[in-house]
Amino acid sequence: MRETSERMLCQIEEQQWKPSMYGSITPVCFPSPLIEKPIGKESMPQTPPFSAMFDSSGYNRNLYQSAEDSCGGLYYHDNNLLSGSLEALIQHLVPNVDYYPDRTYIFTFLLSSRLFMHPYELMAKVCHLCVEHQRLSDPDSDKNQMRKIAPKILQLLTEWTETFPYDFRDERMMRNLKDLAHRIASGEETYRKNVQQMMQCLIRKLAALSQYEEVLAKISSTSTDRLTVLKTKPQSIQRDIITVCNDPYTLAQQLTHIELERLNYIGPEEFVQAFVQKGPLDNDKSCYSERKKTRNLEAYVEWFNRLSYLVATEICMPVKKKHRARMIEYFIDVARECFNIGNFNSLMAIISGMNMSPVSRLKKTWAKVKTAKFDILEHQMDPSSNFYNYRTALRGAAQRSLTAHSSREKIVIPFFSLLIKDIYFLNEGCANRLPNGHVNFEKFWELAKQVSEFMTWKQVECPFERDRKILQYLITVPVFSEDALYLASYESEGPENHIEKDRWKSLRSSLLGRV
Repeated sequence: MRETSERMLCQIEEQQWKPSMYGSITPVCFPSPLIEKPIGKESMPQTPPFSAMFDSSGYNRNLYQSAEDSCGGLYYHDNNLLSGSLEALIQHLVPNVDYYPDRTYIFTFLLSSRLFMHPYELMAKVCHLCVEHQRLSDPDSDKNQMRKIAPKILQLLTEWTETFPYDFRDERMMRNLKDLAHRIASGEETYRKNVQQMMQCLIRKLAALSQYEEVLAKISSTSTDRLTVLKTKPQSIQRDIITVCNDPYTLAQQLTHIELERLNYIGPEEFVQAFVQKGPLDNDKSCYSERKKTRNLEAYVEWFNRLSYLVATEICMPVKKKHRARMIEYFIDVARECFNIGNFNSLMAIISGMNMSPVSRLKKTWAKVKTAKFDILEHQMDPSSNFYNYRTALRGAAQRSLTAHSSREKIVIPFFSLLIKDIYFLNEGCANRLPNGHVNFEKFWELAKQVSEFMTWKQVECPFERDRKILQYLITVPVFSEDALYLASYESEGPENHIEKDRWKSLRSSLLGRV
């Protein structure tokens, strides 16, 4: 185990990044919303990247330097913003001549506000405050005032469009954005160029998402059960995963390509929207379903399930016992390399596939397998003590990523279902509002901390060379359904009791039309 852990943390030479597996689609990166060059005559406040936004306590302790415990509807303790009325928090988001909100606050509020109101409603309020408070609606307003405030408003809009671009799939959002951007652009030529750049970047991201969704829909619509294919076109499936890729290390790298590309399309807001429920104090809106504009998170979970079933299918397919044992050992090596890379999601999917009942019941097959390496991997992903071993390994990979000298060392792909579970229990364990009606912002600091860590991980570019043939196989090859897996398992190693015999007969009858 020590050798495995040390290997995961070792330096490995960086390899070249290749284009997307989806043809012309390139991964949608969410670059740092910092505008490095000053807009107009005003330079924007320098704010930290995602990885530096939150300290170990869950939020930046130096954001607020108010001497008052309560200020304008916001409540502080030891200079930390803990709660506030929704209206005061919205006011706190909007910049003025002398103030620009910290990026940590912007991200946290834009992430969590959708639990209380639609993004388009927030955008409408922000636009109203910008226009009314800063007198942008007045053509005779002081030009110096405009020069001071316009870059800050543009910076806020840029951070919103770059970090939460999927919000702008809503036409109401886009209308408000264009309206406010037009008011800013009508000032000076510099503003017009920056507004145009912001809009073009947003449109590119939304177009890439639409193309990605079309590819996923096409893959889903053409997917068939492997048993159906075997019955109708038995000659069409002559290959197994080893004939396509006989090197387990290469397969682990190609799995990492798929993981990072699919991770990249998940928006931070999808974590919050997955758990949106109408609470007793959240009587603002009833149309919660309107908030969901994407399903990239669900598509990623579906990929995990597909990979698990693919592993089980590849193991149950071979007729000969020695071939099944060889396949198990192959996937153990793939899983081990996934661990070394930091690809914990593929690792867990492979382990899950090998632990599915149709695979685990193949006792004669497993007797021919050297399981020492598999035992170590299972120990690393042991769910006891709330996945303590895995969380330790994840922290090691995250630390390696922070001090990385190569792209490979930056890779951290968490076991995604557990990440969702952690965020779910954080959401369920704390109230969104306090008894006085204030928004519980202390909860949302912690939520934002977890999501921002994910945001850092998902922006890593895959350093491995792509192999289109292997990727195509992993994404499109038919897999067995659960019933087909059991049937293949019983055909390989016969039923051991009356229950299994009855099920085998039933499956042969329903799936093969045999008695």
